[in-house]
Amino acid sequence: MIAISVESHELLPEAEELSQQLNLPLVKRGLSGPDLDYLLQVGFDGLSLVQVGPKAPGPIRVDFESGAVAHRRRFGGGKGQQIAKACGVSSSVTPYIADLTAGLGRDSFVLATLGCRVDMVERMPIVHALLKDGLQRSQYSFDPELQEILARLSLTNAQAADFLKTTSKQYDVIYLDPMFPHADKSAQVKKEMLAFRSLVGADQDSAELLDAALQHDPARVVVKRPRKAPIIEGPKPSYALEGKSGRFDIYARRKLGG
Repeated sequence: MIAISVESHELLPEAEELSQQLNLPLVKRGLSGPDLDYLLQVGFDGLSLVQVGPKAPGPIRVDFESGAVAHRRRFGGGKGQQIAKACGVSSSVTPYIADLTAGLGRDSFVLATLGCRVDMVERMPIVHALLKDGLQRSQYSFDPELQEILARLSLTNAQAADFLKTTSKQYDVIYLDPMFPHADKSAQVKKEMLAFRSLVGADQDSAELLDAALQHDPARVVVKRPRKAPIIEGPKPSYALEGKSGRFDIYARRKLGG
């Protein structure tokens, strides 16, 4: 079970609004019970997903201004990164991308730092709320470069297949990162993946999502997978880019930027 908690009485109106939006109960600060697994905490530093329990890991929150995301923005390798190559980003091509499994927005943010416009779609309301909060907090940054990056990002809470059916936009690249039992042992990834898997579960509709993406007819569809994971059921990818722990399966339909 998950509930909304609030750090201070001053933030109670915001917490009550979120409770109504997500249809989750609002509990008093510090309150827990045998059926309560997570708290979505409204605090002065933003929205956090907090696991309940004595040995619980730290909170999960979206932060584009500091930490790992900011470090990757400055020192991540630019257009030489595997994700850039997979999505066809180059000195002459900055594709328009739909990230249909946005999650915490990290891959979308990386692509936006490289000059791409990215429409993020996230179907889980709780995950969408975390990402929306991170984007809104970043709007108050005095970093002009960050503001330029944020201007290239948009966010929608929707089922990906429904989004593709209703949008009038034509994307150069559709990017997918379906939930999969990752073997990554890093503490940060493990913490987030355990939380997401507990709340969301593994994506059981990956094949349907891939088919919907291909039917939308972008220049290419890019699927992020663990390195040793099987391909998604359906057409075989045109080729793959493999790294130390991950892999990008690329379904190329036509030349980008042509």
